[in-house]
Amino acid sequence: MGVRNYLVEGVSGTGKTSVCRELNRRGYQAINGDRELAYQGDPETGEATDSALHQHHIWDVGRVRALVVDNQEPVTFFCGGSRNFSKFIDLFDEVFVLDIDLETLHRRLDRRPQDDWGSRPSERHLIVRLHRTKEDIPSNGVVIDATQPLTEVVDKILRHVERRYLGDA
Repeated sequence: MGVRNYLVEGVSGTGKTSVCRELNRRGYQAINGDRELAYQGDPETGEATDSALHQHHIWDVGRVRALVVDNQEPVTFFCGGSRNFSKFIDLFDEVFVLDIDLETLHRRLDRRPQDDWGSRPSERHLIVRLHRTKEDIPSNGVVIDATQPLTEVVDKILRHVERRYLGDA
């Protein structure tokens, strides 16, 4: 996919899917990992499971690796959450962690359709706990304030990528 590859992470409701769509709209290669790479499996072994538990939402590591080594695009963004990110995080040039306050999180979850993940009380409780503990996201990422308008969030990510790229040149 990209000569340079970036991961956009964050708890549910922080805007990963919206950032992915906006990056695509602007002409960047952006992969929605939750839709294109994810399946239910054991985070340690990668073995598929029948359970639809949050902790089993993982990405296909082999596919991530294959996409990262394909240098057809100058930059590729991988957007989404994965419980096995530790298995492939080292492949990325940088990790961006979208972060929002609790009030914004609740407002965004309130707007989700009833069949979307995070709309049920038990799912929302888990999301709020993960938001509080940050246990489910990479700890070494560049934190991006995702309470700002979407265009500003994406602009900030792109400015950071550009500064880093130009700084490496």
